[in-house]
Formats: sequence, structure tokens, C-alpha cells
Amino acid sequence: MVIDLSMIQTLAVAIIFYYVGSFLKKKVSLLEKFCIPAPVIGGLIFAILNFLLRQYNIATINLDVTLQDPFMLVFFTTIGLGASFKLIKQGGKQVIMFFIAAVSLVVLQDIVGVAVSKLIGANPLLGLIAGSITMTGGHGTGATWGHTFETQYGLAGASATAMAAATFGLICGSIIGGPIGKRLIQKNNLKSDSLEYAAATTTAKEELSYKSLFTTLSIIFICMGVGSILEIFFTKIGVTLPAYIDAMIIAAIVINFGEVTKKFKINTACTDAIGNIALNVFLSMALISLQLWQLKETAGPLLILLSCQAVLMFIFAYFITFRLMGKDYDAAVMSAGHCGFGMGATPNGMANMDAVTSKFGPSPKAFFILPVVGAFLVDFTNSVIIAVFANLFG
Repeated sequence: MVIDLSMIQTLAVAIIFYYVGSFLKKKVSLLEKFCIPAPVIGGLIFAILNFLLRQYNIATINLDVTLQDPFMLVFFTTIGLGASFKLIKQGGKQVIMFFIAAVSLVVLQDIVGVAVSKLIGANPLLGLIAGSITMTGGHGTGATWGHTFETQYGLAGASATAMAAATFGLICGSIIGGPIGKRLIQKNNLKSDSLEYAAATTTAKEELSYKSLFTTLSIIFICMGVGSILEIFFTKIGVTLPAYIDAMIIAAIVINFGEVTKKFKINTACTDAIGNIALNVFLSMALISLQLWQLKETAGPLLILLSCQAVLMFIFAYFITFRLMGKDYDAAVMSAGHCGFGMGATPNGMANMDAVTSKFGPSPKAFFILPVVGAFLVDFTNSVIIAVFANLFG
């Protein structure tokens, strides 16, 4: 039996399984502990059910994921609208240093991924998927580039592989972060200084209203439209970039133009709300459409690649991030956080830091710097670095 779901029916299924994931996350403490995203939980359940139905010749479910790309574009455009030079300046030298650490890790993840994949005779693009695409990039970037690798480079099963790698990263990054922070604090006899840098964490509260939401959404759509024109330009000069990078570039220009001229201001509360909605729908659609039967050929090489990435993350956080950030208490906390978003997502990094600070004392500096870098700076830079590697080895 073949079941063909329309575009709207597919969207409905994606949202239903998002709520299934949300329900299970509340009920299963392990899922909450490792901060596994609700759309990943629900989407994987549907993907597994679809796989079993197909394997036992019960039914084949075909999905129309036309709306996946628009939601993806909305999410990454909101990331661009967060790339404020003013906010970066507020964090001072520490933001720059942590950004350098994060970008260095991104480059190393891709170098290790490509080198190990060649060593074991695997496709270098598989190394990129198990590199910064899913480690620093997480599920959102993984789903985007997985689709790109399938459609533009012919790498079968890239999306399913990316989701498997991103889920591994979330769990591994959450496991190693806390112990690293604890070890650094105890070994170096570090103490919390909760008063320092507290002023930098204070932000004005912004309203969520029909007018502010509509204005923000309008800006997002305009950035997406202008970004599509920029995409045509890059294509003509022979540069292959995912569509979302073009929209992110335009969005970054928009927010900084507004801040310099003081003609308008982007409502961050609205961009956060819209971005989270778009990300959850996009991820849900990406996960329910996974073709798990395509993972058979890449399972072995993928496990080797991910093991190497886990070792790299441990060494980098312990020896490099800690030293770059000043070898103090805040540096130890940020090393734990770096494991979280360096192998998964910014919320995982925040969760790691929360686990450390709840035992050893607060670190306002770390809780300000990591989101500034992890929420948009690294995502933006990571996308450019991935594009360079993809064009070199694709």
C-alpha cells in the first residue's frame, strides 16, 4: 500500500510529531537531561515507524516536504538578524577570543572529518557531515546541508546520516562537558566571581505584539527575497552556497544598518519567537522525511568519524578553550559550554554551564558570552567554512 501525503498533510504530520516529541521529553528524564530537541524525538519516531512499515511491506508513505525550505530560510534569516556588531562590542575582548576558539574548532572539525574519511576510504562529504556541519552546526545545519549534498552532490542518505550524527553530538557533548568543567575547576582551585560582568547581561525587555511580529516577519521575508537575488549572483560566478547563507548576509547588513543609522531597530524578542517556530517546524519536517534505510552503507565509517570528533572536542575544550579564555573560573565554565554547542547546540552549551555553576557558583560572564557567539556568530561563520570545504571536496 502506498500513501501519498500532500504538502499540507505533511506539515500537519510534522507538527503532530513535534508535540509527540515534546510529550516524551517531559516524561523521559534522559531526553530532558541531554536536551534532545522535541522535533528530533518525534521526527525520529515517525521515521522509524515509516522504516518498519516499508521493511515489512505493510505500507510506503511518501511525503511532500515543499514547505521545509521556506521554514529553514526563515530560521536562518533570524540568525542573521541577530548578528549585531553592537552586541559583539558589548562583550569586548572575551567575545572575540571565544569566537576565535569556536571558529578554530570548526576548521579542525572539517579537517579531521575530511582527513579521516579519506583514510578509511569514505566520501569526503561524509567527513564534512560528521564535521562542523553537525557537530558545531547541529540538527538545523545538518538537515540543510544533508539536503544540499543529496540534491547537488548526489550523496545518497546524506540527510539521514546528518541527523544520526547530530543526535550523537548532542548526547556526547552533554556527557563530556560537565566533567571537563569540574576537572578544570578542581585541578586549578578556581573560584566564582559572580559580580564581575553582571552589567553586560542586562537587556531591555521587548514587547511581542501583532505590530512588532508583523514588522519583523516582513523584514525577514524581504531579506529572503533580496537574498535570492544574491544567490543568483553567486551562482553566476561559480560559487555554490545554500540559499540560507544569502538571506543571512542580507539580514546581517539590515540589522547593522539600522543600528548605525538609528532609523529602525530589530525586535529580538520577535526574531527569537519566529526563529524558534520556524526551526521546530523545519526540523520536524526534516526528521519525519528521513529515509533510514539509506544509513546501512554509512553506519561503519560514520561511527569512526564521530569517535574522532569526540576526542577532538575533549582535547580542544580542555587544552585550548580554557587557555584562550584566560584560565580562570569563567574559562572553565565556558570550556564545559563549548562542548555542548561544539558538538550539538547552544542550549546544550547553556545546560552544561548550568550544571557546573549550580555546583561551583555563578558565572554571569560565561552565560553572556556563549549565547552571543553560539547563537549567531558561529552559525554564520560555520556556514561559510562549510561552503568552502564543500566546493573543494564536493
